[in-house]
Amino acid sequence: MKCADSAPPQAVKCNPDPHLLRFMADLGLGFDCASAAEIQLVLGLGIDSSRIIFSHPCKAVSALELASSRGVPLAMFDNSDELDKIKSVSPGMRLLLRIYAQDDTARVSLGKKFGAPLDTILPLLLKARALDLKVVGVSFHIGSAASDPKAFATAARDALRAFDQGRELGFDMGILDVGGGFQHSNFEAMAPTLRLALEHEFPSRNVRIIAEPGRYYARSYYTMACKVISRRKQNRNTDEGNSAATVPDMLYQNDGIYGCFMNRVTEEEVFVPSLIPIDKGHGGVSRRQGKHFYSLWGPTCDSVDCVSDRAVLHCEALVGDWLKYPNMGAYTAASATSFNGFPNVYEILYVIRKTNKNHCKVEKRN
Repeated sequence: MKCADSAPPQAVKCNPDPHLLRFMADLGLGFDCASAAEIQLVLGLGIDSSRIIFSHPCKAVSALELASSRGVPLAMFDNSDELDKIKSVSPGMRLLLRIYAQDDTARVSLGKKFGAPLDTILPLLLKARALDLKVVGVSFHIGSAASDPKAFATAARDALRAFDQGRELGFDMGILDVGGGFQHSNFEAMAPTLRLALEHEFPSRNVRIIAEPGRYYARSYYTMACKVISRRKQNRNTDEGNSAATVPDMLYQNDGIYGCFMNRVTEEEVFVPSLIPIDKGHGGVSRRQGKHFYSLWGPTCDSVDCVSDRAVLHCEALVGDWLKYPNMGAYTAASATSFNGFPNVYEILYVIRKTNKNHCKVEKRN
């Protein structure tokens, strides 16, 4: 099996921050773009179009026209109508057939929306050949934040079937894209299973294997600080007595599920903040020490806007304090809305370079 001879493409959708994209470009990564706007963003940073994969299998004609005009070389399809559009707009583009793949444990299932079922693979390849289009490989995606390693084995076996059918029809099948959705928490368990599946199904087949680990790269890129804007006390709230029976006080912060915390809804993510106490401005008010239990709420008027049902802080939180959330770099600001009039523009401090043990250069932007 031939491994990828270039770095994997970064999924722009998970975090389109220009600083992150430039950093990834400097590392030699390519870019997985799913829209015309993402393609324009990458090109606007001076990155060559040859490093872009247009990964959306169901594209608008206008998006295809843009990709074709800017020289994007590789795109995906999973249905017959998409082939007709590609033939009409960008017949010279190289294509990956996206096949159905599914991990039922994935937090975000993609198989119900994208991926050609197995019984449609041969008809699609036959149509692509009849249209004189260039199918060069196969792609699949078992779902975002997936956790069942066996799903990779099934997907790799199905991909081999598609490869064999394509080669029998005369296509130069040389690329296998295994998608993304990788998490830090289970990467060590998932990666060996994927490697074994690929080595079993694609031994010595001269196939370039690529992956799209956007979440894996971007998750730790941001740490977010939210300001406590209000507080509602419920009852005694320390670790004395039966803490499980304690009704937590309520903290309201300046961002919530309509902003950077949408993963609470879409992926059932559990956020674990730490408290940054700000004693200035509290007029000498003392804060109680010891464990304190809080439910955490976003700023909107929607009662669904709950960031955490129960969080534990090391001491009492006061209005004006900050809550620090690590690992906020993937699918956070990228999917934030301005619902209820709360802005989705965030002040970002970038640690650019450590110059010594106690100092770093910082750049700020909105």
